[in-house]
This record gives sequence, structure tokens and C-alpha cells, in this order.
Amino acid sequence: MYEKTNPAHPDKLADRIAGAIVDLAYKKQRNPKMAVEVLLGHGKCYIITESSVKLNDKDIIEAVVRIAGVMPNISIHQNPQDKHLSENQAKEIRCGDNGIFKGTPLTNEQIMLCAVAKDIYRRYPTDGKYILDRNRLIICQSHAEKKILSTFYPHAEINPLGDWTGGPDVDCGATNRKLGSDMGDSITGGGLHGKDLSKGDVAINVYCWLKAQKTKKPIEISCAIGDSHIDGRPYSEIVEIARDYIRSIGGFEKFAEWGLIR
Repeated sequence: MYEKTNPAHPDKLADRIAGAIVDLAYKKQRNPKMAVEVLLGHGKCYIITESSVKLNDKDIIEAVVRIAGVMPNISIHQNPQDKHLSENQAKEIRCGDNGIFKGTPLTNEQIMLCAVAKDIYRRYPTDGKYILDRNRLIICQSHAEKKILSTFYPHAEINPLGDWTGGPDVDCGATNRKLGSDMGDSITGGGLHGKDLSKGDVAINVYCWLKAQKTKKPIEISCAIGDSHIDGRPYSEIVEIARDYIRSIGGFEKFAEWGLIR
């Protein structure tokens, strides 16, 4: 059983904005420290950052408008990273989180539902979410006529509650609220989005997921903030593995569109 959310869902809009802000930080520094929280809905967008870099508010606003549309009330609060955290990370790249992390091989359901979600999103690039289990395919797609969607998916349950519009004028969105959609059975305690690569929530989650796909076996890793080695590797190597993966899909904003299950 698996649920997938598309990039136009308000929670995913928040993830994508957070990813775009992390991308901006990486344009200024090779290894910035960045943590972003985004809350949006009903014409408002609140952004809080803790970072080693100061970004241009105008660039942040442009990212919000490009991803989520015009928001009459955009509130940006940029804060410097904590002094002690900055000093502890100054000499080398070390793990920036305590945490437990899990990677699992993709299931057939996850592969199939992601394909369905992308197919529908190509036809209707608006708020949508989908569920697949052994007996049911449930499609909840805004701005879509049930009659038309039924021609493509005749056995699906489509918009069971009826037609809906969705999006940030109807619903609120927050960063990292759709981790099940993005990580499937690999979901852990930390969120993927709005963080730099020093954070284990990003680097170790990506590393575990990639290793699970390669080995076809589940993998679990724990770490403490400040660890210099994880899974028998220097943490800097894990960061580079995650960096290569994020680059391969086009950056943190693109990563936030679909998460690990693409």
C-alpha cells in the first residue's frame, strides 16, 4: 500500500520553495549550512531560515512566485546559524544531526503509483494525490473531470468526494509533511527538504536509499551529531554521494518535486 502526492499539492509547494532556497545557498557557498521552514496558504507564505549565508529577499520572493504563484503576503525571516554549531563544523564536514535512518528497496506498488502520478500530472499539473494497494487505485485529482480520467483509468476510484479545486487557496502547506510520499517504507524521523548536505536527514537518507536500491536489501543506520564516520565511511564521502545524486536530478528544488521515489 502506498500514497503518492504530486508537486502541486500545497505541502509539496512548501518543499519545493524550501529546496529552491537551499539551491540559492549553494550558489553562494560550496558547503553552506542551511535549514528552511516554509508555511503557505490562502495568499500567505512564511519562511524562516537558519543559515551560514545571507540571501537576497528578492531572490526568495521570485522563487515563491515561480513555484506557488503570487502570494500577497510573503514574510521572510533570515537568521544566522547558531555560533556553536558553526564553530563545531568549521574544520571538517561532520554529521549535523542525531538520527536513525532507513533505506528500503522500491516495491512494485511504489514504482507503479509513481508512474500513474506522473502520467496524470502531465495531463493535469494541479493538486493531486493517489493511493494504490492490492485491490484499489484511488485518484484524487483537482481540476479534472471524472468522466475524462475514467477513460485512462477505468478501474480506478476517481474523486470519491466529487470535483475539487485544491491548491494553496484551499489548503495550507508545510515543509516535510509528505515524507511517506517521498520516501515510502524508508521513512525516518527526519525530513528530506529544506536542509543542506551536512544534515544527516538529507545526506544519510539519500545514502541509505541508494544503497538499498543497489543491494536490494533494507539498511538501517544511526548517527550522532558530530560523527565523522558513518557506515564505515568518512561522512564527507556520504555527503559527496548525496551531492552527486542531487545534482543528477537538477538540484534541491527538483528533488523536492517527487522526493526519492521518482
